[in-house]
Amino acid sequence: MYASSKSHQTYTDWDDAHTDHTSTRLRPAPAGLAESEDDWRGRLHHETPGGPLLAHNTMVEAVTSGGPLHLMHTTTALDAIRASGRLYVSSGCLVAALYCAPLIPEPPGLRPHNLGSYLLETKRHTRTLVLEVTPHTRAPAKGIDYLRLGRVHLRTYQRHQGFLTEAENTRLRRTVMARIRAAAPFLDLLLANATGKRTPAVPFTDRLAATVPHFPFLGYLYFEVLSEYLMLHSTARETKRYAEAGELNNRLYKRLAHHAVEGMDQLFDLSRFHPGHDRLTKLIGAIEPALAAGAAAYTRDRLSHLFAAIALEPSQDVGAFTFQAADCERLTAFAPSLLGQAVFREMRILDRYPQLYLAFEQAKALEAWDYWNHEAIATPFNGFLPKGEIGINPAHPYATHRTWVAETCERGLLHPVEELEVTPVPRLAELHMTAMRRDGKGRAAGHVRPAVPAPGPTAHRHPKGT
Repeated sequence: MYASSKSHQTYTDWDDAHTDHTSTRLRPAPAGLAESEDDWRGRLHHETPGGPLLAHNTMVEAVTSGGPLHLMHTTTALDAIRASGRLYVSSGCLVAALYCAPLIPEPPGLRPHNLGSYLLETKRHTRTLVLEVTPHTRAPAKGIDYLRLGRVHLRTYQRHQGFLTEAENTRLRRTVMARIRAAAPFLDLLLANATGKRTPAVPFTDRLAATVPHFPFLGYLYFEVLSEYLMLHSTARETKRYAEAGELNNRLYKRLAHHAVEGMDQLFDLSRFHPGHDRLTKLIGAIEPALAAGAAAYTRDRLSHLFAAIALEPSQDVGAFTFQAADCERLTAFAPSLLGQAVFREMRILDRYPQLYLAFEQAKALEAWDYWNHEAIATPFNGFLPKGEIGINPAHPYATHRTWVAETCERGLLHPVEELEVTPVPRLAELHMTAMRRDGKGRAAGHVRPAVPAPGPTAHRHPKGT
């Protein structure tokens, strides 16, 4: 397996896109960073209240034990699942897995992880399945980090762009380059900050907020950095209670997202997440007042480092690279991950994306399943933070599965009531059946289409953001 040079590069790309918080392995990084991945690891693991949960939490311990795992999955398609006997997986932060949350077996019933209890409270139009997964082998603590999938996105586009019309392809390339050129002054500012040339936190945050609409990937990075800040630094009673159970507090970032963006409960689209400094301070203050003052500086430092480490190839020097005047050829060679993220997000708003979805996303799914099987991963999880987002690899050759319809008792525990004869299958669900395209009532929803930036340095014109 992975014998050819092309296959080796595929494996390397997927391995780079997985994070293991229990390991001391360091990824190759561009030169010139003021802080290394190891510096940040030490800071996050050992200098934050929630840091120990990065490596030691109930979900990761269950994944690496080799024993049976109990997971919950919410669905609006129970009748179709019964009729077909199949569970299809979906794309998203877990790439090609059945999205679930952990369950903890206790004598009275199955206790949901706090992410699961949140889903039960907010997705009342759905039914809940309990899945028992037995991997029959120990897995590493590697979790997928969707922020690092840029090279995979770019390679998939390059290999399958024949599915696009010439007009679609031309328009996609032009729009991607227009977005990068519009964002270039701020992207260069991120690189400067990553080298230690710190911008004051207030103007930095406002410029970040103003740039997100031009370059949507920054909205995802912004949100994940703030999620990390909240979940690791919170000392609230609720957070401590979850920590005692070995869990990071998911309700913190859920509140952040829903308060920051109207309609986020109907379509969770982080390209719309771009609060400016004043708004950010109010949002964090409403969640946990003690954390408001430090949010902007943390965002500046952490986001700048992550952006530089993710965007540029390890062969580059952060202090010498510039995005201004960079063409597509140069970006393909020296910043393929950033280019891939931009292409992927532009692809998702093509008029024909619902028809093209399986062509592009199933190709990534095949690679993901191959990597997970090579690494003995039966239950991939979101690894930027082990927050409880976990899935089922439907292509694992040795894992066995059992599935039940479950009911929730007055104590919030799940109880299996009907076993189903169903099997996870290695195929992505149609886009209209996935949570990415559904609102709070289960109806189909569309993606927001951000405005294409006008030519010129527009990324600093709207200082207050959302």
